[in-house]
Amino acid sequence: MRKPGSWMQNPTDERILEVLDTGLRLGPTAIAKNIDKHRVTVSERLQELQKYGFVECPEDGYYEITDVGEQYLEGKVDASKLEED
Repeated sequence: MRKPGSWMQNPTDERILEVLDTGLRLGPTAIAKNIDKHRVTVSERLQELQKYGFVECPEDGYYEITDVGEQYLEGKVDASKLEED
């Protein structure tokens, strides 16, 4: 069972992580298209997810899930206990 933090906006944040969990590096526009959200909303959420170590931006404009993000999806990380980087 996943343990979201109060800072998270679900189901949006979880859908973003699930799309990135495919192993692809994707930009906000592609993610937004796949989860039926506006690109601006996805961009804002990606920045927040990055602050907590769930995603990283290895290349300008492209994001990928981190080990912490994968562990959250598996229910192994309690997001309410994480602090911003």
